[in-house]
Amino acid sequence: MAEEKYTVAEVGPDIEDFLDDVIELAGFSLDFKVSEGETPHPDFENPDIMVRFTGEDVDLLLSNKAELLLALEHLTMEALGMAQDEHARLCFDANDHRVLRVQELRLSAEAAAE
Repeated sequence: MAEEKYTVAEVGPDIEDFLDDVIELAGFSLDFKVSEGETPHPDFENPDIMVRFTGEDVDLLLSNKAELLLALEHLTMEALGMAQDEHARLCFDANDHRVLRVQELRLSAEAAAE
């Protein structure tokens, strides 16, 4: 049986409500957009839902190896009640950090292989 995909129509409003509350309570100056998942690295990750952040406080999300961005992603998954094995189906990014990090890791791997 094929897994049912998460859709923006299905979980988008819940993600938006949760993140709006967290961002307001934390006092962050952030905006975000929830969209259908797309990735330039489908062989590496292929999420159903993508959440991209912009705004004055994006650097806070990306400091310490994007620790806060990853924590927000994890908390959102918990708030949605996603099972542990479904966590790859939701992806958070800011300033294309994730895309650039994958490219960086690939170049490192290629250099090491040579």
